[in-house]
Amino acid sequence: MLIGELSERTGVSRRLLRYYEDQGLLESSRSANGYRTYGQDTPRTVRHIRALLDMGLTTRTISSVLPCATGDESEPLELDMCPDLLATIRRELAELDARIDELQRNRGALAEQIGC
Repeated sequence: MLIGELSERTGVSRRLLRYYEDQGLLESSRSANGYRTYGQDTPRTVRHIRALLDMGLTTRTISSVLPCATGDESEPLELDMCPDLLATIRRELAELDARIDELQRNRGALAEQIGC
């Protein structure tokens, strides 16, 4: 399928699809006229990428996690929990917890300034 059809099927802009490809998350081939063509399973891959982004993962992390993503277009994302993936998720959770703690400290300091 061409990038326009992939964009319509997934609701993801052509620009983002090209970005995902640049990041190594999607693969395409070139037709004789130079157009990008994608395989029939690419909409599922895009759905997995979007779900992982919604979890707060970076495209860099997603590149290592994506091979563990399962499920078709109509199913919720599932991850096959291999040891490397489990370590990645634990690391991401620890980083999120640290950011939440920092934001709570910042909020407290700001609230103190206005007497809340």
